[in-house]
Amino acid sequence: MPPSTTNVVPSAVFQAVNCRRSYSKVTAFAPTRAELLPLVGAAARVADHGALRPWRLLELRGEALERLGAAFVAASACQGSEAVKLAGKPLRAPLLIAVVAVRRASDKVADWEQDASAAGVAHLLTLLLDDAGWGAMWRTGPFVRAAAVRAVHGLADNEELLGWLYVGGIPADCKPGVRLSIDPVEFLEVL
Repeated sequence: MPPSTTNVVPSAVFQAVNCRRSYSKVTAFAPTRAELLPLVGAAARVADHGALRPWRLLELRGEALERLGAAFVAASACQGSEAVKLAGKPLRAPLLIAVVAVRRASDKVADWEQDASAAGVAHLLTLLLDDAGWGAMWRTGPFVRAAAVRAVHGLADNEELLGWLYVGGIPADCKPGVRLSIDPVEFLEVL
């Protein structure tokens, strides 16, 4: 018999998902590699048809963030103060985690499904980071597929960058996240 959802206190997982938010501003503190490893291990439980693990993550800190900023400038037509501002974008967080879809040869699992699995890892990781007390925001942008940005990440021909998780501490003066609720009836249809 399926569990009833009537008069049930929402689970911790439900609360975490229902309260999920992005943090566009974070502090200069970030999780260490040792703190990240168990979170990545848990995020790897994402749905993964064929167990291909069609993804990888890259930590960018310090000088790597500056190289990414330089790649943004190289991929743009910006100069002067615009270029300086663009180069500083990766520096908005002390840690960026690049999310890379690794498209593996498969007769059963299409590229789009492998990309979906990689995106699932990124989303689960943001939930896990939040649960561990860190702020995160998934950012993409116009340069995510630029040659200079691909080069900084050392991407192979079968890989696509899906963006970066900007990660840091949650500011003490952070305002609560605001997201309009949906009417789930509008989004859950019956066929």
